Amino acid sequence: MLELAEIIAFVFGIVALGYIAGWTGLLRLTTGDALTEFAVAVALPALLFRTMISIDLKGAMPWAIWGAYFSVIPIIWIMGHLTITRFFGRERPVGVVGGIASSFSNMLLLGFPLLTNVYGQAGLDVLSLLISIHLPIMLAASIITFEWARGGDVASISAAGIAREFFRKLLSNPLIIGILCGIAWRASGLPLPSLGTRFVDAFAGIAGTIALFGMGMGLRKYGVGGNVKPALATAALKLIAMPALALGTAWLAGLPPVTAQVVVIVAAMPTGVNPYLIASRFGAGQMLASNTMTISTVGAVATTIFWLAVAQAVF
Repeated sequence: MLELAEIIAFVFGIVALGYIAGWTGLLRLTTGDALTEFAVAVALPALLFRTMISIDLKGAMPWAIWGAYFSVIPIIWIMGHLTITRFFGRERPVGVVGGIASSFSNMLLLGFPLLTNVYGQAGLDVLSLLISIHLPIMLAASIITFEWARGGDVASISAAGIAREFFRKLLSNPLIIGILCGIAWRASGLPLPSLGTRFVDAFAGIAGTIALFGMGMGLRKYGVGGNVKPALATAALKLIAMPALALGTAWLAGLPPVTAQVVVIVAAMPTGVNPYLIASRFGAGQMLASNTMTISTVGAVATTIFWLAVAQAVF
């Protein structure tokens, strides 16, 4: 338990240092945007590329992993939506944001460095499989549910339009490109040249620290404001209900111990920045998404230790 606590303190400590750097004015908040952009566009794709080249699932089937994790998302999404619309009486578009914020884990900026520290390469293997389909699925679901929330007929939504949006996001996302390039290189059977390995390692090795520090500065930028009660509810769904359900689905799927633990911990990750970006794009629920991201990240300092301990005890 002390070792887990030290890992959590280290990971969230870097986030706190980033927040302090922005709060004190040591670095401009635009620097945090640049660091995050570098992590997402360069460092994390390099890490994903390296991971996909050497991925080893030790007998775990991707469909079982995907099923255990993604079967939880619609349940939490609906719970978040109903909480915002029925309990707090907000409009349906804001409810959609509540559903996204309740179920969209921060796999990238926090998940990568945390799982690297706890599980090493084995954790990154499982996380990479989840990331490979997570963003496209969540974006497609967001498009459909926002259309429904604004009174559109879901059945009349252009399948071609959704497909265009899906593949545009898929093929322009640096993370997906890193994954696809890694899969292609592995399929070729060619060894990565030593110079190429040095380049990849140089960027992959700094991905975690850059991502965490930039995330901390981002929290300073977005902050908390307005009515925080709905965000407390969505944050609770994210930090408590989602990993609890993932614990059950991972157990039912019969996943290997480390794989099952990673599924639970990814579900326990706080809300990332993507729900805020999606809310801004559709013009609804920006403050709810921002508040949920900040509150859940602060709360995750304690809840992550709890779920790590529970997952390791169960599996």
